[in-house]
Amino acid sequence: MNIEKIKTLGELKRSGYKPVSVKEEIRKNLIENIRNKENPFKGIIGYEDSVIPDTERALLSRHNILFLGLRGQAKTRMARQMTDLLDEYIPVVAGSEVNDDPLKPLSKYAKDIIAEKKDDTPIAWLHRSERYGEKLATPDVSVADLIGDIDPIKAANLRLSFADERVIHYGIIPRSNRGIFVINEIPDLQARIQVALFNILEEGDIQIRGFKLRMPLDILFVFTANPEDYTNRGSIVTPLKDRIQSQILTHYPKTVETSLEITEQEAHILEEQKLKVTVSDLVKRLIEQVAFEARSNEYVDKKSGVSARLPISAFENAYSSAERRAIRNNEKQTHVWISDLVGIVPSITGKIELVYEGEQEGPYQVAVNLVDKAIRSQFITYFPNPETLKKRRNTGKTSQQEKENDNPYKSITRWFDGGKHLDLFVDMKDSEKIAALYKVDGLYNFVKKYFPHANEKESALLMEFVLHGLSAYSLISKKVIEGKIEFKDLIGSMMNLGQTNYNDEEDDLSDDSFR
Repeated sequence: MNIEKIKTLGELKRSGYKPVSVKEEIRKNLIENIRNKENPFKGIIGYEDSVIPDTERALLSRHNILFLGLRGQAKTRMARQMTDLLDEYIPVVAGSEVNDDPLKPLSKYAKDIIAEKKDDTPIAWLHRSERYGEKLATPDVSVADLIGDIDPIKAANLRLSFADERVIHYGIIPRSNRGIFVINEIPDLQARIQVALFNILEEGDIQIRGFKLRMPLDILFVFTANPEDYTNRGSIVTPLKDRIQSQILTHYPKTVETSLEITEQEAHILEEQKLKVTVSDLVKRLIEQVAFEARSNEYVDKKSGVSARLPISAFENAYSSAERRAIRNNEKQTHVWISDLVGIVPSITGKIELVYEGEQEGPYQVAVNLVDKAIRSQFITYFPNPETLKKRRNTGKTSQQEKENDNPYKSITRWFDGGKHLDLFVDMKDSEKIAALYKVDGLYNFVKKYFPHANEKESALLMEFVLHGLSAYSLISKKVIEGKIEFKDLIGSMMNLGQTNYNDEEDDLSDDSFR
């Protein structure tokens, strides 16, 4: 249809245009997508076998939809992408506030102008991007916001009585007629406001200040909700929930690989950062693992969830940590070290809700523990599991048997057992850090045994990873002080800690004696 040539109602009629409802329109275009094996929800990763098929079935059934899931699960994004299933343009009566179909007018304005001008009624064309409305449900949202109210200023300017339908100022829902309307966090909407949606969903009617309006609105409604809302802040009233035909459960990425793909797509990394900083697959996986650890951690509120935005923000911060270090050291290029993950802590603390025990522990300490747990979980995918070595020692085997089993970490831990320690400063130059890592006996040979083809910087990163991993498995100790990470032998550190406590007790006794 050549929309440039169709500017009046008469021309529209002669073109053979036949109106269809928005749900039929979406259904038609979705069927075409499915036939052509096209994905209507581009950029939505991890939902290919779950949420997307459920959504397609709901749209084929011409249902209103409720996306139910924790924060950061792409619920609103899914709804926004449904506009791609609309026709590119549709005709509307020019000047209509509610996108009146020229062949099926709803408002008094459209009916009056068509009655007056007939086939000369001017037609406008509405792009699909303009056929989307969205409202975040908050306790202060009113019926007037959503549906409409009488406008006294309009009445005064047009010299109309309040009984005249033309004094109505339509809310966002009628203005979304012939399009998609989304209400985010629907449980936050007051119950009396939810009740006002009953007739719209069931009959398409709207009621404004006693006006008997029969306006069968043509809208696809999409609602989003967090399961936590059902107990914390409010609920979806049962009659409204009953009128939402399809409830679709969303979820977090099920694998690290899926999470990696999402982060790679969503993280905003500048080209100048990419030229200066490289990030290994190891570091990327550690960052993703932090989110997985948080979702199962006893200190983190599981009902609140851990958004996919956490690893995205953490990934950006990791880049910036390495970039900042390179700028300070006047290095042209660098890569993200394990020690740079200290810089992702602010990305974690702002993205997790803690239970009471977590609040007692403190957000910073919980975040640091999550990074350590991520290192522990990923370590065994690269190197032998230290836990199995501990179990072997606890089975009462002889030293000869232990020797046969060959503890691959023995030479490394022996270096620390000899009273030596290693300090890695967060802002060290790459060359200085590499030189420091080579001081640990057996560390380089251990890494080369499992990764013989790693280059110098890759080997150094793996060497640092081994130290963090051994610390996570309590084979050596790690102490994070401002700007420095200190690795020591475990027993010596425990004895020093005990000595410190003993000295503290002595100080207390001295204070008591003085008093």
